[in-house]
Amino acid sequence: MRTSKRNNKGIFSEQQIKSDTNRRTFLRLSAAVLAAPWLPASRPGHAVEWVTTPQPIFPPSPVTRPWMEELPPIIVPVAHAEAFDPAPTSEPNIGAGEAGRDAHQRYEELTGVLGTPELYELRVVQNSEWITHPDLPKQKVWAYRGSNPDATVPATIFATYGHPVLCRIYNDLPQNHVGFGTPEISTHLHNAHTPSESDGFPGDYYSGKKAGPTLSKSGPEQGRGQFKDHFYPNIYAGYDELQNGIGDYREALGTLFYHDHTLDYTAPNVYRGLIGFYLLFDHIDSGDERDPRPSALRLPSHPYDYPLAFGDRRFTPMPDGQLFYDQLHAEGVLGDKVVINGKIEPVLRVAARKYRLRLLNSGPSRFYDLYLVNSRNVVQRFTYIANDGNLLPEALFNFTHVRLGVAERADIIVDFSQYPIGTELFLTNRLRQDSTRKPRDSKAPGTRVMKFIVDRHPPEQDLSQVPRFLRPLPDLPSAEELKKLPVRRWEFDRRNGLWQVNRQLVDVNRPRARVRQGSAEIWEFASTGGGWSHPIHSHFEEGIMLKKLVDGVEVPIPLHERGRKDSFVLDQTMTMVVLFRFRDFKGKYAMHCHNVIHEDHAMMVRWDLEDDQDDEEPNA
Repeated sequence: MRTSKRNNKGIFSEQQIKSDTNRRTFLRLSAAVLAAPWLPASRPGHAVEWVTTPQPIFPPSPVTRPWMEELPPIIVPVAHAEAFDPAPTSEPNIGAGEAGRDAHQRYEELTGVLGTPELYELRVVQNSEWITHPDLPKQKVWAYRGSNPDATVPATIFATYGHPVLCRIYNDLPQNHVGFGTPEISTHLHNAHTPSESDGFPGDYYSGKKAGPTLSKSGPEQGRGQFKDHFYPNIYAGYDELQNGIGDYREALGTLFYHDHTLDYTAPNVYRGLIGFYLLFDHIDSGDERDPRPSALRLPSHPYDYPLAFGDRRFTPMPDGQLFYDQLHAEGVLGDKVVINGKIEPVLRVAARKYRLRLLNSGPSRFYDLYLVNSRNVVQRFTYIANDGNLLPEALFNFTHVRLGVAERADIIVDFSQYPIGTELFLTNRLRQDSTRKPRDSKAPGTRVMKFIVDRHPPEQDLSQVPRFLRPLPDLPSAEELKKLPVRRWEFDRRNGLWQVNRQLVDVNRPRARVRQGSAEIWEFASTGGGWSHPIHSHFEEGIMLKKLVDGVEVPIPLHERGRKDSFVLDQTMTMVVLFRFRDFKGKYAMHCHNVIHEDHAMMVRWDLEDDQDDEEPNA
């Protein structure tokens, strides 16, 4: 079992927390054991808050001077790999060091229609020289690193619908790692329409020494391996239904991200830096503002298309000044610093023209309410074009702020041409939050987390556009058809000191739902109170919110949530009614709270997509 000591300042130091696989069981039990003697009496069916273990109070991070670090003015994406050695195979190449997995689904069929996959290679590495801020010592972080050393952080892949990708991901983390996190990985491409064996299921973690409980264990190494090949077909959902060789273009995704999803360790592994972007383009969102095709929106494109990942972090007092995390506490750690692309309070120099900014809340726990303001804190306006990486049906002009729960994304267009050269603008977070459970309120002026400096005119004319109409939504079933669909209810709650779904902890070996391929269902996500927020994410398919209720009373769905989504933020006493369709692939998938501290402490469900549904009740 993992053991730990506290130093004389009352905090865990990096060297005082050793990794051990027994923690996977310990994490689920420790909170209940610690809380049991003090739990208040409760009535069946009523939530019990862990009242005797309040949010831990940690020393504040050291003071850092703002605007000391600059982000690169242009992101450099991960380059294609020319070839793999050993060559990729549909079955896992156990003999060559690949981790166990099921065979790639429909590989020959899809590549026969779409062509040979583009190859990408990522290595998960430790970097002990990372500078988060010059006022802090160098940090030991983990990162996805592309084959080209000039690729920027986070590692970003550009992909295109109709062009499949085979991504080989090596685990080069030190297996003798000491400190929070674990040196196994399972990479989830959130929320790609991806076969389950490449989805990054939490129980499919691997390293050269260990293999997860749900990983295929054929061969002498019993599932262990140094790398794993991930097949991303880059087809739209609805491939089988439409029989057009590509799927339904109305189901397109745009701003995707990938992150580690190792069972029980998602939060600390992501906290160490294991995230990256995967930007997906097609004939509508083509990534080319000069695209002459009538279908192309001609949105601002690279190098004026810029992804920004926000994450909360905390550091130990100086002179240590190291990244700090307490992974033994079910409440986790709320960071009091915000890193953006790995830097604290960075500066981005921009040209006087339109930019597409792709905003991601990478977690683990802090929510954001982001405003763009000038030096006098006057709020600026922008255009909101995508939510959770999906283009909205219509652009939302003259928006003033973006609220992001963990894993939510928002693409916005900011026109910097309206500002004189030398203008300074700031992204400000107005959302106050003092615990990992939920944010409080939004209050001006907030905290400035990033600076933009308009420092030049673009070298060419800005030909980008921001049209009103973007991407249409798929057709919804009629009201009568909706009434006939099966309904599953998922309740997210805290009971007996543990985060639970329908009063159960996760068991990655047992599906809690079996869903028929090609079917549609209504899923109700419900919170019964308790003083926390849960951003709920289900892998594999996008959902469309049909209703939102608070205390049983229907409330309007905000404009930016009326498109397709993959993350649904539940506040206390809220219920969301969401339509899902399940198509094209089969296998095991996960649904969980994307406050990854809650996920690591068992607020997760395995569900399986199968040819034939068992006799299970829909709301079991």
